Amino acid sequence: MKKNLNKISVIMNCHNGEKYLKQSIRSILNQSYKNWELIFFDNKSNDNSISIIREFKDNRIKIYKSKIFLNLYSARNHAIKKTTGQYITFLDTDDLWKKNFIKEHIKAFENDKSRDVVFSKYNIYNQRKKIFKVNFKKNFSSKNLTQQLFDNYFIGILAIMLKKKIFKNHKFNSNFNIIGDFDLFILLSLKYNFYGISKPLSIYRIHENNYSSQKLKTYIKEFQTWIKKNKEKYKKFDLFKIKYFLFKLRMKYLLNFLIN
Repeated sequence: MKKNLNKISVIMNCHNGEKYLKQSIRSILNQSYKNWELIFFDNKSNDNSISIIREFKDNRIKIYKSKIFLNLYSARNHAIKKTTGQYITFLDTDDLWKKNFIKEHIKAFENDKSRDVVFSKYNIYNQRKKIFKVNFKKNFSSKNLTQQLFDNYFIGILAIMLKKKIFKNHKFNSNFNIIGDFDLFILLSLKYNFYGISKPLSIYRIHENNYSSQKLKTYIKEFQTWIKKNKEKYKKFDLFKIKYFLFKLRMKYLLNFLIN
């Protein structure tokens, strides 16, 4: 391995993630770019997640266990403190990376040293329907990025890499369990140089737990809180589509309630 390669810290937060965990870990091990560490942060799992991760005998994998159960974004903040790489990225236990995910993101950083954040498209895989689609069909543009994100939020936490120095001044809102990445990346889009890779390099899995009624209820509550708290901060932006998205979440929750 070349000594001048930048080290990548991959954060995997886990709470009872045994079902798809092996596939996710293998997608990291199969990366064409090899200078990485995996910060596996277990958040009080009571399934076989810890046993599964220990099956992988690789000294780049570092296992940490929380003594108490944390909100997801609090757990992400704790995991970031354990990292030693120059760049940070995230992969959850039910998602996958294609083999050149890290390589393509690092290449984008190397092509322009002024870039602070690199993100890419990702495929959405519907587990039940066995259907793949891409999350965003158009090519990315850096012009008016914040408004673009309010109009159509296309950044996935599984498909982003950030310079670690960003987290010296910023962290995830630990009160959130679902929209913490949206909250942080919207803010960062105002302050840092983002670059988008217009091809899918990862796979987000939709399965039975993604949109449970309980998660929808939390999703709605968190977006209501966010809009109320931030409408003044982002008053120069058009938030209509965010509010419309919240409306659709409410309708989906109501439909689920009526069906069940």
